[in-house]
Amino acid sequence: QMQLVESGGGLVQAGGSLRLSCAASENIFSSYAIGWFRQAPGKEREFVAAISWTGGNIEYADSVKGRFTISRDSVYNTVYLQMNSLKPEDTAVYYCAAAYRQSYYLSSSSSYDYWGQGTQVAVSS
Repeated sequence: QMQLVESGGGLVQAGGSLRLSCAASENIFSSYAIGWFRQAPGKEREFVAAISWTGGNIEYADSVKGRFTISRDSVYNTVYLQMNSLKPEDTAVYYCAAAYRQSYYLSSSSSYDYWGQGTQVAVSS
């Protein structure tokens, strides 16, 4: 069964950067789309970014376009979320999720089969 482990969260000042990592136990390049979602206290979980299993489709939430970049590394079987120009409203627990051979509907949490435990990101003003 696929296992996902997030890392890289922390506390940063507004305008700063963080890079989140999502390490997968199975080969994501052959079979899995990976998405990043976040959940702030008292709010619903929301989509952040995703990359399809082929790598040919990448999607971003409007709120992070131009600031966040999703990428994947075949050597480490890891997906990254580079977050620049962070804002206090980016504060949340960030989760990565895997969807078997998914190319579309990547912004929907129901498309995903496996979830990590999350990593906390806090942005101070």
